[in-house]
Amino acid sequence: MSQAGGDLLVPQELYRKAGVIFGTQICTKYMKKFVYKILPDGYYVLDTRMVDERLRIAAKFLARFDPEKIVVTSVRLYGQKPAKMMCERVGCKTVTGRIIPGIFTNPNVEYYLEPDVVLVTDPRTDKQAVIEASKIGVPIVAFAHTDNKVEDIDLVIPGNNKGRRSLALLYWILTREILREKGLIGPNEDLDVNYEAFMATKIRRR
Repeated sequence: MSQAGGDLLVPQELYRKAGVIFGTQICTKYMKKFVYKILPDGYYVLDTRMVDERLRIAAKFLARFDPEKIVVTSVRLYGQKPAKMMCERVGCKTVTGRIIPGIFTNPNVEYYLEPDVVLVTDPRTDKQAVIEASKIGVPIVAFAHTDNKVEDIDLVIPGNNKGRRSLALLYWILTREILREKGLIGPNEDLDVNYEAFMATKIRRR
């Protein structure tokens, strides 16, 4: 599938620079349809246009919901800041760090929530949120890397959901497009901050 032609939500080079399109050396059966090519070292590269298209679809879909009934989850550290930044602007709720069992299914849990839709940063690390949302029958949108299994996901947004730059850009674009769909910013208007402001602090390894 061609990588060129047509208008993208951000320049193609930015998708590449932020690492959004770079996958792992593993690709699950479902995610193969989003792959553009395999590099000589075995790493999969996602199709920029398909990433872009799914971001548009997800934004249109999420914009239909009451923001307060959208729950965004991220166990993954690099997804926590961008998830919070999105929800500050859209008005949704974030669940970051450990996801407490029963959060969507047990009204007696302290942090019980009743979402109409759930967006997860990573189907693997946010597995508890996926299980709970599936039990109550609400749609699940997920950022998914090439190595993710997505059996319980209703709408997949392909992209590198491990890198801090990638997650910042993915969440930034999705936030902007939701606000545009809702008419809260103009069709050509950007957010009040650039995507790098969504970026988590780099983990320093000792």
